This record gives sequence, structure tokens and C-alpha cells, in this order.
Amino acid sequence: MIRIYTQIEQGEKWLAQYRGCIPVFACVLGFTDTGLIPGISAAGNTPEARKYTACADAEFLYYGAGRKPLYPLPPLTAGASPVLISRAVVEALNIPVYLFNAGLPQPAAVPVIDLGGSPAKCLSTGDAMEITTVHHLFKQGLLWGERLASNIQEGYVILGECVVGGTTTALAILTGVGIDAVGKVNSSHPVCNHTQKWEVVQAGLKRMRESGRGEFLDPLELVAAVGDPMQVVVAGMAIAASRSCGVMLAGGTQMLAVYALMSAIADTYDLSWQPTAVVVGTTRWVAEDPTGGTVDLALSLGKTIPPLLATQLSFTNSRHPQLQAYEQGFVKEGVGAGSACIAASLSQNWQQNQLLTAIEAQLDQLKDCL
Repeated sequence: MIRIYTQIEQGEKWLAQYRGCIPVFACVLGFTDTGLIPGISAAGNTPEARKYTACADAEFLYYGAGRKPLYPLPPLTAGASPVLISRAVVEALNIPVYLFNAGLPQPAAVPVIDLGGSPAKCLSTGDAMEITTVHHLFKQGLLWGERLASNIQEGYVILGECVVGGTTTALAILTGVGIDAVGKVNSSHPVCNHTQKWEVVQAGLKRMRESGRGEFLDPLELVAAVGDPMQVVVAGMAIAASRSCGVMLAGGTQMLAVYALMSAIADTYDLSWQPTAVVVGTTRWVAEDPTGGTVDLALSLGKTIPPLLATQLSFTNSRHPQLQAYEQGFVKEGVGAGSACIAASLSQNWQQNQLLTAIEAQLDQLKDCL
């Protein structure tokens, strides 16, 4: 149920080291006005709905379907929120969940650790966040990465995210650190909107340069110009946690961008970290997306390339059309869904039928509550 797509030997060692371990699950919530651009994302079928996606996903991840939500899961063009997948695993395996607010437009209706960030403006402005906010969030990431790791005995931490529009800010960060990522990123659409994403990124990078910033700038300044608040927090968490435990960056394009950012920050600020402790975990819908280039993107990350792992979960035989939509390319990933499935297979040897049964049960419960 787990396939390794890059750095196979290193990936096999990582999986062998953490087989049988129950991880800690941390999910960093953030927001960027980039997600409000019409058509940029399918994680909510209108810009207004997408304002609340992160809060809704956080609420479902924490409480499940058995409680009336303040923020209901937003309607999607097709499919169902990937948080159903994540919730199925964390509930069944009793995985500890920590939620972090890196910058949301409204308070979440769940217990969150507030990192003192703020939502980002659209990356097309070339001025997405205050540099002081970025430095603060990075320090918070380092602090919490160390704290999370200190509670883990010979185990690993899953670092997930929920940021609507995050694959577009990921493209901006990847491009800004010198990686050719055009046409390689993913999206929640069945056919990736590469042209739209690239136009937004080009506008942001152009404005960034016009503001007096150079082509090759400090990576934290790059985040301030064209990034989102989640990226720098997870980069800090992963750098710090990698020094003493395993780290699974939970996502596709967004976490490959975080990995590239970690490497750039560590080089710029001469920070120690353990690249061999870090893997990227996602779904096969991302890893094998015919309208993206995830594996090529992972291989282009420079001197340190992470193992790219993906759950082989399939919804082909699901009794729910909302789940079958994943096989048509909708949604694909989010809220650590792929990594949660990897964790279930790694710790409990869950196979296809166990994953599918648990996930369908979540959707059944959700429908019963509507």
C-alpha cells in the first residue's frame, strides 16, 4: 500500500525505521488571498466558500461528523474533502492531533495553537506578508518542531497543511529558489490550471523585483513576497524536528516546495538539519497525476532530494460517487490525507479494504448528520 517514487533506498530505510510506530499528527492552517482568485482552486466551489475551507477541515479533523460544525465542509465542484481520509485514520489509530493557526481570516472552532501570524495577500502583489511576520512564524516553527519532537520516542511526526491556493504559492516559492517547476505542480482540478497559476506567479515575481528585491534573495524575504504563512512554519518545524525524530511532510506540490524552502533556509542561515530524516508523503492521485509532474519535480530539488512516498489507496470500487471522483482527478490530496494512509499501513499494516471501509464510514456518518 506504500510506493516509493524517488530515493528508493533512503525511503525503504525510513519506512523500516518507523514500521509499527504511531506518529504525532500536526496540521498547520493558513490562508492566502491567492485562493480567492476565480478558478484558481477547487477546494470550495466559490471564492466565498474557500475562505472557510481551512476552518471547516480543521473542525472535522478534530471532532469528526458527530458534532454540529460551526464551519460545515464547503461544497466542492466534485468529490469530498480529503479530511474524511485523514479523520478516518487519526480516529481509528487514536493518533494525537495538534492544530496550528499560522494565519486564518477568522477564528477556528477547535482548540488551536495560535502562532501569531496573519493571512497572506495575493502573491500577485509581490508583497504577500510583512517580513517581520515571516521571521516570527519561522521562529515559532522552530520552537514547535522542537517541542513536538521532544515528546516522540523513536517515532515520527506528520506535518500536514490546509491552505487553499497553496499549490500556486508553492509554484512561486519553487520558482523563486531557482527550481524549474512550471507545468509540474498539481491542483485540486482534474486538469491542472498551469497557465493560470504561472500568470499569477509571474506577476508576483515581477512586482517583487520591481520593489527593489533582487533575483536571488533571502528565502524568508521570498516567502514574504510571494508565499503563504503555512510554508515557513512547516519549514521551521521540519528543520527542528528532523534533528531528533522522523518527519513526514504531508502533501504533494506544497510539501515539495516546503522541502526546497527548508534547504534554502538552512543554507542561508547555516542551520543544522537531517535531510535523511525527512520524507514527503502523499497520494497516488498526486504522485501519478497525468496533468502534473510530481516525480520530476521531486527529482529537480537540487543537492538533497527527498524520498517521495504515496499511498496506493484506490476509490475505484467505492460505493460513494464523491470518493470515486478522486479517480477522475478531483481533489487528490489535502489535510495530510496521503500521509495518514501511509501511517495506517506502516503502523497497523492496513490494506486497501481497511482504509476504504474506514473512509466510507466517515462519509456515511457525515451524511447521517446532514
